Amino acid sequence: MIGAGVRAAPALKSGLALTLVLALVGSAGRVVGPIVVQQAIDRGMDIEGGLKVDTDFITRLCAIGLGCLVVTGLAQRAAVKRLGHRSEEALYGLRSRLFEHVHRLSLEDHNDERRGALVARVTSDVETLSQFFSWGGFAFILNGALTLVVSAVMLSYDWILAVTAIVVSAPLYLVLRRVQRRLVAAYDAVRAANGRVLGTAGEIINGAETLIAYRCGEGFAGRVAEATAERRRAQTRASLIGAFLFPSGEVFGTLAISAVVVVGVWRGEAGGLTAGALVGFVFLTYRLLEPIAELTEVLDQTQTAIAGLRRVLGILAIPVGPLPPSEPVRLPSGPLDIVIDDVSFRYRPRGEDADEAPALRNVALTIKTGTRVAIVGETGSGKTTLGRLLARFADPTVGDIRLGGVSLRRVDNDELRRSVVVVPQEPFLFDDSILGNLRFARPGIGVDEVESRIESLGLAEWVDGLSDGLDTQVGNRGSALSAGERQLVALIRAAIVDPPILVLDEATSSVDPGTEVSIARALDMLSRNRTTISIAHRLSTAARADRVVVLANGSVVQDGRHEQLVDEPGPYARMYADWIESTSITVDEDDIADPSTRSEET
Repeated sequence: MIGAGVRAAPALKSGLALTLVLALVGSAGRVVGPIVVQQAIDRGMDIEGGLKVDTDFITRLCAIGLGCLVVTGLAQRAAVKRLGHRSEEALYGLRSRLFEHVHRLSLEDHNDERRGALVARVTSDVETLSQFFSWGGFAFILNGALTLVVSAVMLSYDWILAVTAIVVSAPLYLVLRRVQRRLVAAYDAVRAANGRVLGTAGEIINGAETLIAYRCGEGFAGRVAEATAERRRAQTRASLIGAFLFPSGEVFGTLAISAVVVVGVWRGEAGGLTAGALVGFVFLTYRLLEPIAELTEVLDQTQTAIAGLRRVLGILAIPVGPLPPSEPVRLPSGPLDIVIDDVSFRYRPRGEDADEAPALRNVALTIKTGTRVAIVGETGSGKTTLGRLLARFADPTVGDIRLGGVSLRRVDNDELRRSVVVVPQEPFLFDDSILGNLRFARPGIGVDEVESRIESLGLAEWVDGLSDGLDTQVGNRGSALSAGERQLVALIRAAIVDPPILVLDEATSSVDPGTEVSIARALDMLSRNRTTISIAHRLSTAARADRVVVLANGSVVQDGRHEQLVDEPGPYARMYADWIESTSITVDEDDIADPSTRSEET
C-alpha cells in the first residue's frame, strides 16, 4: 500500500534520505537534556563529601547543551520544512492525476460509479490525506527518528536497563498491530458509508423537482437517514476501537518507568550504574515512551488516511477509456464518409458470473457525407451504444469504425472532438451565464461570432427574449431554464464548434411543443451541409431523415427511407403504426416533414 502510494505521488520520495538524516539530527536534541542531567549529577556534584557543586563545569556543560539544542533545532526545522514542502507537492500531483484519470474514464465507468462516490474520492479522501500529512506524517517520521536516537543512547548507558525498558514497552506495539487490522476494516467501512451518504444526498438534491412533483421527498429522505445512520454506526465502531489504544499507552508507560527504577535500584553502583545515569535513564525512558504515546493519538488518523489512499488508488487502478493513439493520423480534408465495419460491442459484466449479452452484433453501415440518418429501435436495441461508438466514447469489442478512411482508434482525440460533436438528450449546463456555457466549447471565440451562430440557427429572438440575453444565469445544472431551453443552448454550443459530423441523442424527446418548433428549426439549420446522425426516440425525427436504420437486439434489421419502410412489413412499420395510434392528434406526412407548420394548439 505504501509503495503504491509513493508511486502515485512520487514527490514523497524526492530527497527523502536527506530529510530522514535531518530528522535524526533534530531528534538528538531531545536527548540533550537527560545527558546534561546525568553529567551534572555524576561529574558536577560531589554528594559523598557533602554537596559540592562544580559551577564552572556545569556552566560549560549547559553552554554545550544549549549549542547542541540550537543545531538540532535548526536541523529539525529544516526536516519539518522539507516534509511540508514534499507533502504538498505530492498532494498536488495526486489531486491532478486523480482529476485527469477520472475525466479519462469511459462513460461506462462513470455510469457504474455513483457520482457521489467519485466526488468523495477527489475531495474528502484526498483532503483526509492532506490532514494526515499536515500532522500524522510528521509525527511518524520525527517520532520514528526520536525512537532510534533514544534507543541508541539508552543502549550506550546500560544495555540491561535499555532491554528492560524496551521489553516492557514491546507488548504495546503488539497491541497496536493486533488492533490495526480491525481499524483498517472499520475505517474502510466509514469511507464506504460516507460515499453512500454523499451519493444519496446528491441524488435527492439534483432530483428535487421530480421529488416535489411526485410528493415522495419524505420517502427519499428516509434513504438519506438510513445511509447517515449506517455511517454513524461505522464511525462509532471505528472510534471505539481507536479509543482502546490511548489508555493502553499510559498503562505500558507506567509499567516501563516502574521496571527501570526497580531494576536500576536493585543493581545499584555494584552493577556500574551511577545515580546520574539512573536519573538520566528515567528521563530517557520518558523520551522513549513519548513517541509511542503520540503514535496512539495519530493512529486513528493514519488508518483513515490509509483507507482513503486505498480508495483513491482503487480509482487510479480502473483502466482509462479509449486510449489515445501513439501515432495519430490526421483526417483527410475532403468528405468524411463513415464506415461501420462489422462492429460488435459488449459492456463489461456487472457481476462475477454475469453473462452480459452483446449490445451490438455485427453492425455494418456506410454513411455518406452530408446524409441525415435516423437510428431507431426499441429500448435496449443498441442505438445509444452505436452513437457512443461513433463519437469514440468507447471502442468496438469487434470490428472497426472509420472516418474518411481513418480508423477512429488512430485519430487524435482533439481532432476527433472537433470533427464529431454529440448533443445528448439531457445536456449538462454549468452554473454560469449562457455565454459562459457557450464559449467554453471554443475558448477565445468572440461575442460577435457567438451572436452570428445564434442568428444562423434562427434563435436570436429567443436569446433577446431572455431577461439578460446572453448574460442570463442558467443556475445549477441549468435549473433556471426549461428542458427545451437547455437543448437550445446545447445546439448553439454545437454550432460554435461547427463539426462536419453531428450526433444527436433525440434533442426533442422531452420538450414542450412550443420549444420543439424552435429546436426543429435550429436542427434543420444545423444539419445543413453536414452529416447528422439522430438517435431517434420520436418517429417524426425519422420521417425527416434521408435514411432510417432500424436496430433490434443490437443488429440492423431494416435500412432505407421512411416512406419505403412504412410501406413494407417489418419492425419500423409496426413502430410507426403504434406511434400514430398513441398520438393524440391527427398527424399527416406534411406535419411530420415540417413541425413548424403545426397549429398553436399542437
